[in-house]
Amino acid sequence: MKPNIGKAILGGFVGTVLLTLMTQFVAPMMTGQKMDMAARLGDMTGAGRLVGMVMHLFTGSVVFALIYVFVFFRFLPGAPWIKGSLSGVILWLGLEIAMMPMIGGGFFSSQIGGMKVAVAALIAHLVYGAALGGIAGGPVAKQS
Repeated sequence: MKPNIGKAILGGFVGTVLLTLMTQFVAPMMTGQKMDMAARLGDMTGAGRLVGMVMHLFTGSVVFALIYVFVFFRFLPGAPWIKGSLSGVILWLGLEIAMMPMIGGGFFSSQIGGMKVAVAALIAHLVYGAALGGIAGGPVAKQS
């Protein structure tokens, strides 16, 4: 059995678009503040919002999708959408523990709204993971 890389990247792209829409439009209704990862990444690199959005889309569509299909899928339990959701939780933990402090948001978003922002990000990452896993599905049988 080998993973379907194309479906994983498509799932990662769809998941990243959904996550981005949630953080741009849904999360502000939940938290009272904007969660603009593209702007934060652009500010962190000094390259601007457009470069931040390209980084965000590439990371979610390719990097994290390939990590899911080659690592997480093998070890996480359940159907593909559940595996994807669990991988979303793992990615969210990485975001809140490592990335948010690096971009000025603090540990578990403590500097930008605390737990309400962290929970909104968790929901967005669950949606990302469910879309990624649901679209990527499972490995396909090798053709002889």
